[in-house]
Amino acid sequence: MRQDSIDMGDLSYSPCRYGNSRILFRGPRRPLDRPYLAFIGGTETYGKFIEKPFPTLVETALRQPCVNFGCLNAGIDAFANDPTIMEICNGADMTVVQVLGANNLSNRFYSVHPRRNDRFLRAATVLQAIYPEVEFNDCAFTGQLLARLFETSPDRFDIVVHELRQAWLARMQTMLRQIGPNCMLLWFSDEPLDNADWVARPAQLRAAPLFITASMIDTLRPLVRAVVTAIPSEQALAQGTMGMQYPPSQQSVAAEMLGVRCHVEAASKLVMALRDDMFSI
Repeated sequence: MRQDSIDMGDLSYSPCRYGNSRILFRGPRRPLDRPYLAFIGGTETYGKFIEKPFPTLVETALRQPCVNFGCLNAGIDAFANDPTIMEICNGADMTVVQVLGANNLSNRFYSVHPRRNDRFLRAATVLQAIYPEVEFNDCAFTGQLLARLFETSPDRFDIVVHELRQAWLARMQTMLRQIGPNCMLLWFSDEPLDNADWVARPAQLRAAPLFITASMIDTLRPLVRAVVTAIPSEQALAQGTMGMQYPPSQQSVAAEMLGVRCHVEAASKLVMALRDDMFSI
């Protein structure tokens, strides 16, 4: 993916591919001919600006190869529609799936790029009918689209949110069934896992994972072995960009991301959950 090489600073991500997948993932490439763990997720799993993201820290702690399938700005579609990645995850001892937002996926109202899921492609006829006054050609990203729709009509926007949540649940269920029973969900966010209205959150449309509620996660619990909640401590959040590696032009971007200490805490929770699961087998 092109964005992997855009102004990422001095940190080497050693991009690599697996099998027939067209997505470039963070390397170095891990071996698949012996037991391994797989990690699916977005920018946090990829570890942008982070020398040792949580999959690498888990690998060190458990001394088992961890395949990082993190993808910048990814939604579910990038993985669920990739047979190679699904096959590799199905063969893993365990797959950890970072909970991603419901904004970056194709649905009845709009389509996104099949791999770069934050890219808005086109609005469906039904969305054009709901929002006839919106000029959709001006939107290149899903974030721009959703902001435009919400500003135009918060009341009509509720219809969009409902559709995105339904599409997210259906897509997640499909993906988890492809991966198989050896799977964990990871909530890695500074947002609480609850059923609060997204509009009431300070971050609103900038919240991640966007539009996901605790009840939606509960619907998926029968399909996974565990749900790991990794909400960074105040001390971790206070460290900000300390230890992150980024070019000066990306400082504002880095400041909005979960930092080094947040990854350490997430890895610690995952290691405990994975060890508990291994010992219970």
